Amino acid sequence: MFAGARYAEPLISALHRFKYGAAPELCAALCRQAARGIDLLGVEPSDVWVPVPLHPLRLAERGYNQAALLARELARIQRARVDARRLCRVRHTDQQAKRDRTARLQNVSHAFRVRDAATARRRIVLVDDVVTTGATFLACIEALRAAGDEVVGCVAVAATATSAD
Repeated sequence: MFAGARYAEPLISALHRFKYGAAPELCAALCRQAARGIDLLGVEPSDVWVPVPLHPLRLAERGYNQAALLARELARIQRARVDARRLCRVRHTDQQAKRDRTARLQNVSHAFRVRDAATARRRIVLVDDVVTTGATFLACIEALRAAGDEVVGCVAVAATATSAD
């Protein structure tokens, strides 16, 4: 797992504006944070970048999936492909903020699945905006591995000081 920066101000404010304040124009600047150390993961150009999906209700609330925007920009920088439809969220979950690690793990357990498990197996790089406990990444990894995909890395713009990844 690689995060471009520690989850602290002024990055917290920028991420909140990006995620909740309808500010998709912040994507490129935030990706510069995340792209700084991607080479450390050993990512290859043939790897597929997959964003953590939002549930359709949450997508309707926000108007866009911030992880999908980040994945597109990071894949562009890496000259790689994005598959924003590889994973889907099969159940609506409460927001992870203000939950402890155990509650976060329970909240997202079995919340994701691979849309078309019959397609060719892929090497996947998962993308999200912030990693705190790693619960969301872990739930996504479980779904991808169950479909035969290999997760070669997880990339976030920021990580909290207590990240377990």
